[in-house]
Amino acid sequence: MIIVIRIKGIPSVPKDIEKTLHLLRLRQKFSATLLPENEVTEGMLKKVYAYVAYGKIDKETLKELILKRGRLLGNKLIQIDAKNIDNFAESIIAGKAKLQDMKLKSFFRLHPPRHGFKKSTLTLYPKGTLGNHNEKINELLRRML
Repeated sequence: MIIVIRIKGIPSVPKDIEKTLHLLRLRQKFSATLLPENEVTEGMLKKVYAYVAYGKIDKETLKELILKRGRLLGNKLIQIDAKNIDNFAESIIAGKAKLQDMKLKSFFRLHPPRHGFKKSTLTLYPKGTLGNHNEKINELLRRML
């Protein structure tokens, strides 16, 4: 699974990129969504790479993300025990389950990263925050929880 985090805000975004961000469920700054790895997703990410940071999420980070920032429909907190969340996180990473199976919202609202961005938000990775981070996206995501 790929986690995509919108880093840049709304002003001066071209219409075609704005539509792609809406299709990815990234409607506001510091929102995140989980996507499967396939050609369609890769094509959409190539189009919006200058506005988002993305990479492969690991099981532990996904577990923390669901527990801390996951919301049920109606913006209610979730009440799940640790054993169920472990199984659910494994099945999501394997592609067998979706967030909607547990009636969770399909996106996560995040905080700005604690202690700020370590690099520029205007340039691409590795000198900046935007673009493909692969496994290092988990560090950024943990600071945003």
